[in-house]
Amino acid sequence: MSVKDTMLRTVSNVNISLYRRSKGARMGTIKKMPILLLTAPGRTSGKPITTPVVYFEQDGNYVVCGSAGGQEAEPQWFRNLRATTTATIEVKAAKHDVAVRIAEGSERGELWTKLTGLAPFFAGYQKKTSRVLPIAVLTPTP
Repeated sequence: MSVKDTMLRTVSNVNISLYRRSKGARMGTIKKMPILLLTAPGRTSGKPITTPVVYFEQDGNYVVCGSAGGQEAEPQWFRNLRATTTATIEVKAAKHDVAVRIAEGSERGELWTKLTGLAPFFAGYQKKTSRVLPIAVLTPTP
């Protein structure tokens, strides 16, 4: 693992710890957008991996975008979502099991329009990369 990867993982672990201890009061937003903690199995290891992710709510679902700040490579956490059908999210103090679905076609377009309306900086991320930024819909399960 590179020094950069080690530093990023350490910062992420501190953010996750602060979020959990404060029930989302600390590290619960970025650029005025709310953050949830997403835990999904690693696609190769199968071990649960938790990542803080920006989201918005739509019809009782949680919507997340694999932007990676506009980098060419899709973020690892989104690759893990592609390889699973279920995950767990923490929104402030609440924990939910969710079904995972990757948005496609017109649904993705509608969600992208809503996302960029709420968080215009995502449009800037899209301009930085040739890949279409993917969107996942996380639906709470009973």
